[in-house]
Parts: sequence; C-alpha cells; structure tokens
Amino acid sequence: MTVAVRPATSEWHDAQGSALVTPDSPGNRTLYADERKNHILGQLRTNGRVDAVEIATELGVTGETIRKDLIALERQGLLRRVHGGAVPVQALAFEPSVEARTEFLSEKTRIARAALEHLPEQGSVLIDAGSTTAKLVEHFPGDRELTVYTNTLPLATALLTRPRLTVFTLGGRVRNKTFAEVGDWAIRALGEINVDVAFLGTNGISLTRGLTTPDPEEAAVKRVMAGCAQRRILLADHSKFGVVSGTKHADLPDIDLLITDSALAQEQCAQLEQAGMRVQRT
Repeated sequence: MTVAVRPATSEWHDAQGSALVTPDSPGNRTLYADERKNHILGQLRTNGRVDAVEIATELGVTGETIRKDLIALERQGLLRRVHGGAVPVQALAFEPSVEARTEFLSEKTRIARAALEHLPEQGSVLIDAGSTTAKLVEHFPGDRELTVYTNTLPLATALLTRPRLTVFTLGGRVRNKTFAEVGDWAIRALGEINVDVAFLGTNGISLTRGLTTPDPEEAAVKRVMAGCAQRRILLADHSKFGVVSGTKHADLPDIDLLITDSALAQEQCAQLEQAGMRVQRT
C-alpha cells in the first residue's frame, strides 16, 4: 500500500511544483489549476482587481503559484498583470468621468492641502485635469496674485471666485469624460507658456511603464504640460500605484515630486524613489 506523506509546508505540489491541496480550502479537497484560475477571474469580476498576496493566502498556496496562474491567464488575454496582482483587460481603456471618481475623497483632500505648500507667492502655475487636482482648486487660496493656466473648464470657472488670480484656459476640444481640453489648440497654447509649478494628474503609476492615462490625446497634452514647467508635482492617491492604463505620458524621473497619501506602503515609496521620483506622503 502506498501512503501519501504531507510535506512540512502547508501545501501539496504536483510534478511542476504547483500547489494542489490546501488545508484551509473547503474539505481540504484538491484544488486544480483551472479551479484556482476560475476563482481568480471571479474575484476580478467582483472586485475589479486581484491582490496576489490575498488570493494566495485565501487559497492557501504560495505566491509563486498565483504568479504562474496570473501569467497563464494574461497569456489567454483574460486579465492584465500589474504590480502586486491583476486588473481586467478592459480596465486599461476604461476611464470613469471625473464626477464619478468619488473614491478616496479624504485622501485626495489631504493631498490637495499638502500641495498648497508648494504654491509660489507670485508667478504662475498650471493645473491639470483630474479629481485630485479638482480638490486642489477647491482649497486654492485667494490671498496672492498668481497666473493660473488650466486645461479644464470647470476648474477655470471655480478659480474665478478668487479675484486676485488671472485665469487662462488652453483651448481645444473638450473631452466629456474629464472636461479636459485636448488637441492641437491646447498643445500650441502650452508651447507658448512657461510656469513655475505644474500640478499634474495621472491614472496609473508603474515602475516599469511610468505614468499612463487612457486617452492618447490627453496623454499628449500631459507630456507638453510637463515640459513647460520648472517644477512638476504629481498629485495621486495610493490606488494609482501598480496601475497601467492605455497611453504613457511620462517617465517617473520626469516628476520632481509625488504627493500621495499615507496608505502607500513604505516599500512602494522606496521603489519609486529608487526609480527617480521623490515622494511626499500625507
């Protein structure tokens, strides 16, 4: 009679080293690779993203096992791997409207207030489209004379309540998702201005792919924005880390400072700084 002996670790392994049996799974039954993958896809549909460490803990397998599953699913075109897990393929092109971006409001408010410390006493600033930059405008002071450029009509309108500000928009086609002005007009306008500080937004921050955003035209404007500023400050909450969106608009060293919230792990901050981006958590 052949007796199966449980190894010292909490898993069983097949010939390829993939974990098959988990003491924590229901009934301690065998978990086939296809079942793990179906579970991953189910979590992806439910939560909109998958955390590799959480899935490994939940299924009682190693992180390496989940990594192999994610690689296999990505090769089948069923998901896109990002730092620490995976997102749906369609998430790379999906872009919620600014009005619909209601997550992490307290974090965005803290980021905006921290950004105020970097406003010059006089001179000019550029404010990009986005939900976090909108929070910056919400708290923007009216006690100094500044020239403010923005590519976003609602932000320009809000700034008009501060009489000491001189406000310009860039012109161009207005996107209905973000209210951002894009196209040749906006790019030509940016080519003629120089500002002290640009407050920029992004949809994704990746160690390998840099800063990304879903729309190519908006990405083109963001690239030129960075080029016309003496200082480039990125405002982004922790959820943007590890995300890759449709179009790249900057490398990490192109940004002088990232202001983010305290939920970004110290390890992630160290990785960003090692890649050339200074980080301020608030």
